[in-house]
Amino acid sequence: MEYLLDLLSPQSLLGLLQTLAAFIAAVFILVAIHEYGHYLVARLCGVHVHRFSVGFGWPLCVWRPRRTPEQEAAGLAATEFTLAAIPLGGYVKMLDEREAPVPAHQQQLAFTSKPPLQRIAIAAAGPLANFILAILAYWIIFTLGVARVAPEIGKVDPGSQAALAGLRAGQVVVAVDDRAVSSWRAVNMRLVDRLGDTGVIRFSVREPDSTEPSLFKVHVEDWLATEQEPQLLRSLGIHTQLLPPLLGAVTPGSPAEAAGLQVGDLITAVNGQPVEEWRIVVAYLQASPETPLLLDVSRGGGRRQVTLVPGRHKLGDGAVIGFAGIMAEETKHMVRVSIPVHWAWLPAVQQTWDLSIFTFEAIGKMLTGQISPTNLSGPITIAKYAGDTAKSGLESFLGFLAILSISLAVINLLPIPVLDGGHILYYTIELLTGRPLPERVQTWGLQLGLALILGIMGLAIYFDIERF
Repeated sequence: MEYLLDLLSPQSLLGLLQTLAAFIAAVFILVAIHEYGHYLVARLCGVHVHRFSVGFGWPLCVWRPRRTPEQEAAGLAATEFTLAAIPLGGYVKMLDEREAPVPAHQQQLAFTSKPPLQRIAIAAAGPLANFILAILAYWIIFTLGVARVAPEIGKVDPGSQAALAGLRAGQVVVAVDDRAVSSWRAVNMRLVDRLGDTGVIRFSVREPDSTEPSLFKVHVEDWLATEQEPQLLRSLGIHTQLLPPLLGAVTPGSPAEAAGLQVGDLITAVNGQPVEEWRIVVAYLQASPETPLLLDVSRGGGRRQVTLVPGRHKLGDGAVIGFAGIMAEETKHMVRVSIPVHWAWLPAVQQTWDLSIFTFEAIGKMLTGQISPTNLSGPITIAKYAGDTAKSGLESFLGFLAILSISLAVINLLPIPVLDGGHILYYTIELLTGRPLPERVQTWGLQLGLALILGIMGLAIYFDIERF
């Protein structure tokens, strides 16, 4: 009963609606871009499109533009653009002999009448559109500038792999596996590539009083292969530099604003216990939903005490945590990465490429058992991430959208019948052999591919339920 009351509370309902709205917005953008890629290239190749639909099921909105001269001459209706009720996918329905007989005077507009190269281009256009969306998202992020924690080592655990390699507190990481990094986020991205590996991770670091980097080799074996939520740095014995509890932002209408906290405040103690690190303050807040906390605050050279009552936030797994609506100030331990608009597309392309390669490798490692399949994410996890990133701001949501777009593109390129990659495989075989695969082989492939996709989706949803 208490759990049901929590779900029905205004705050929980508002959070659920925000998460649902962010999820639907993300899926709508991804699907619309993906299907528009198919639609655009189909039209460029002279294929008639009956319907362009975002969503499945009952149409909520239908728009029919005027017919083109080509459509009028062939006696075809204008393309129907539809927004449907179930926002979990979409489709582009083309003139196709496999679905219904096509009259002779319409043959030149049918998908099946086009040469294999054009059909390959149409099938590949959806994933390509998703890659372009990811590049655009990262281009905006890099242009606006992002705050990152500088990769300065705060502490190294004695006896850890990092300590055995010779890494020490105060060193600044400048490259991982010979690839340059400028923030801890970039370091983690490089380390993710090594999950499940056995061998050496190469850290290039700069001493505080030097400009020349030194190389240190950290040995790993089946590194974090079975971990569901791997702690990359901590597992090696590396801790980041302490971030002081200095407020850089206070959300309007939040518990922090109600308590009188302001930007620039330095929290020095919680309930009489001194605090020197931002994460300790966050731990207090999360552990104290709707419980008053007495904060000692330094402001403008003076000191004062404020009583903060953290709000209550329910996580997907049923756990309840507190929140205040505050963000840390950017300090000397943080760097702001901003790139001129005319150059930002270069790192955007690089980031998209790196994440695409990582996704392909992660799928391969999952198939070979190097990474646990429990890392699969289904619609519940994706919806939660969509809601969390939307609440965190534009940068977080765009980053989430880019990652999801890349994942959608990569998965669709897998050579599995039903997916775009499966169609590309069929058309490539036809291109090389000069004739299409026998219809029965294509049917078997589609049935096998559908069973495989449904199995993976079922597994992802199962892990979603287990996770939450």
